[in-house]
Amino acid sequence: MRKSEIDRQTKETTVSISLDLDGQGETDIDTGVAFFDHMLEAIGRHGLFNLRLQAKGDLAVDAHHTVEDVGIVLGTAILEALGDKRGISRFGDCLMPMDEALVAAAVDISGRGQLHWQVDLPIEMIGSFDTTLFKEFLIALAANAGITLHVRSLAGENSHHIIEAAAKAVARALYQAVAIDPRRAGTIPSTKGSL
Repeated sequence: MRKSEIDRQTKETTVSISLDLDGQGETDIDTGVAFFDHMLEAIGRHGLFNLRLQAKGDLAVDAHHTVEDVGIVLGTAILEALGDKRGISRFGDCLMPMDEALVAAAVDISGRGQLHWQVDLPIEMIGSFDTTLFKEFLIALAANAGITLHVRSLAGENSHHIIEAAAKAVARALYQAVAIDPRRAGTIPSTKGSL
């Protein structure tokens, strides 16, 4: 049962999440930030994670705290759901096309949380969403999940397409990395014996 439930409350945000790594891609997302909700739904759907996430933040200021704190909570939920990481594949990668955009993502469930981001976004706003916030979300997710995450744009002219391709690429890479490999027979996938 690779599931987790996390509630986090600060003076800036309240975030609640329920995550099942072995789901069917069912999502129920409400952060108050419509484009971000769309990206989180893509992550759940294409990662085949059942994801329920509710967030309330100080959107009158801007969406930064909400987006970053969702990354913190989702990363924490992934880490908790992975447990001791026995039997996982550990690595995953994806090359995701979306119209003219092409984005690569690679994941190592290493225990060393970090994001390496090389993504060119032609515009700074998609509707009311500041495009720089997607990187902040992934920084928080990687740090709190303890994963090494690389995301690179290889082509693209439309920021919506580039970010959506990035979200889907991360989802598919995570899907591969968290998958149970029956040949590992419950062992830790590391020469160190721990992750």
